Amino acid sequence: MAGLNVSIAFFFLVVGVCQGLRRLSKRLLSPGLYVCVARELAGSLQLCTSCLELRMLLEIGPWGGGFGPDVVLTLLFLLFALHGASFDGASANPTVSLQEFLLLESNLAATAAKLLAQAAGMGTGWAVTKLYWSWELTHFHLIQNLIASECSSSIHTSLHHAAFVEGTCSFLFHLVLFKLCQSHPIYQVPALAVTVTFLTYIAGPFTGAFFNPALAAVATFHCSGNSFWDYVQVYWLGPFAGMLAALLLYHGNIPRLFQKNLFYSQKSKYKIPKARVVAHVEDDEPRRKRKGQQSSSEPRA
Repeated sequence: MAGLNVSIAFFFLVVGVCQGLRRLSKRLLSPGLYVCVARELAGSLQLCTSCLELRMLLEIGPWGGGFGPDVVLTLLFLLFALHGASFDGASANPTVSLQEFLLLESNLAATAAKLLAQAAGMGTGWAVTKLYWSWELTHFHLIQNLIASECSSSIHTSLHHAAFVEGTCSFLFHLVLFKLCQSHPIYQVPALAVTVTFLTYIAGPFTGAFFNPALAAVATFHCSGNSFWDYVQVYWLGPFAGMLAALLLYHGNIPRLFQKNLFYSQKSKYKIPKARVVAHVEDDEPRRKRKGQQSSSEPRA
């Protein structure tokens, strides 16, 4: 358990450092730069380092430390709950940033800046984690260093099935995100953490359940077993297709491309209560009768 305690301490250290970066950049940078660059970079750094350490525990822990996947899944839930509470609105996920662009919530320049910041944060997280592993503070890290050069692909099924799995995970994640976007953080954070944990438990044995293109590129693209194009199909095109499907299902259209609703009929925003309509009709009937009586009483030529 000593190795697990070191990993938990590393998680808290990373969250504390990234939280300090967020507070410092919020004071020094303009709001636009903070939202598009600093916030996303810190969130991606925090997410990448945590997920890489968790993946290491998942692969080595059962036979190197004597604990099962339930420990890692519990840590995953707690970490994503902590991420949701500390990210300050950052997504650290390219599909979420592209979704905001398609929903007209972000312009092209801001979206490009977020994607670049996410890539930089993930790359920095990978470098920091490798440096941390090189210190070999635990026997987990010693084993990780020995097998790091021979890592294998996380795809353990056919390419079409793997792309479908990643797309389905992204589809369900974005549907939950749409549903909870207006909810209070006290409900939103644990709900998203439960969703990520559940999807990881179900899809992890097939693809690793990344459904985050930037995180997948850092964690598994360099491993042998599949080509670069295979990884692109599974970990980039799959999540992007899942996000588009969730967007179309929830909103009925893609506002950035067209305004017409493809699936749902447009209803009037203002509705007239039935009681007023009936009263209006009843008031009109006596008027019509009086007009009819007046026209009949007029002398005919």
